[in-house]
Amino acid sequence: MRRRSAVKTLCLAAGSTLVGRNLAQASPVSRKKAGSRGRDQMAILVDTTKCMGCRFCETACAEANDLPAPPSSVEPGVERSTSESQWTVLNRYETEKGTVNVKRQCMHCLQPACASACLTQAMHKTEDGPVIWRGEKCMGCRFCMLSCPFDVPKFEYDSANPRIQKCRMCWDRLEEGQVPACVEKCPAGCTTFGSRADMLELAYQKIYSEPDKYVHHVYGEREAGGTNMLYLSSVPFDQIGFRTDLGETPYPDLTKEFLYSVPFVLTLFPPLLLAVSRATAPAHPEDGEI
Repeated sequence: MRRRSAVKTLCLAAGSTLVGRNLAQASPVSRKKAGSRGRDQMAILVDTTKCMGCRFCETACAEANDLPAPPSSVEPGVERSTSESQWTVLNRYETEKGTVNVKRQCMHCLQPACASACLTQAMHKTEDGPVIWRGEKCMGCRFCMLSCPFDVPKFEYDSANPRIQKCRMCWDRLEEGQVPACVEKCPAGCTTFGSRADMLELAYQKIYSEPDKYVHHVYGEREAGGTNMLYLSSVPFDQIGFRTDLGETPYPDLTKEFLYSVPFVLTLFPPLLLAVSRATAPAHPEDGEI
């Protein structure tokens, strides 16, 4: 009887596991591609060869989003990252071709890891491309911070009502038909806003028309599955602070198999332990066994 009961339990566990796996694989959410919508998404092309380091993009971002004014001076040689109070930063790098200025902010991935990791969909990929944070949905788990390969989302640790802060590509301005503030205020014209397809076409036009001026690569075209921030450079991107070890696979795809295994863990282990317990339990007279 004990052996038969254990076998029955294992069979139930296997059946439950297969059902869980099929549900996970059949789920339209699990197979949805954030960058595969019908219309092309909007993007910003940053030509670092044109940037003169004025930092007007920092000021414009702060004014448009009611953020504190950026620091008036920046310590030379110190690479800054975005923060809860500054969504756009400009860094200066000494490279093999001299000083290069680089504007940095959220990369607005086509398939953002932050949105994939968010349990409540507070971090949301919009149809037009920007990745935005919706405070009314956030439960403060900060998984978005842990999952982002670009280390962008920041948490207001010192606030009584903390929020996740990051560039939203001026989502509210886009809804009103305007361009992002950093693009509008750039006096050197190093940032261009438009559809992602048009920005990629423009980027390659620049590369092919002046092949000696640019590295023959558009950063963000394929990195981590592609982003809506695209960059041109005159030097290798690792010289100006960009990660070059991300690969081309979208980060949510890297965790997909793990997530599919969750139903296995939740449904198989408890019945398995129960089966083992029953199979190894001491016999009792009421079991009808000798």
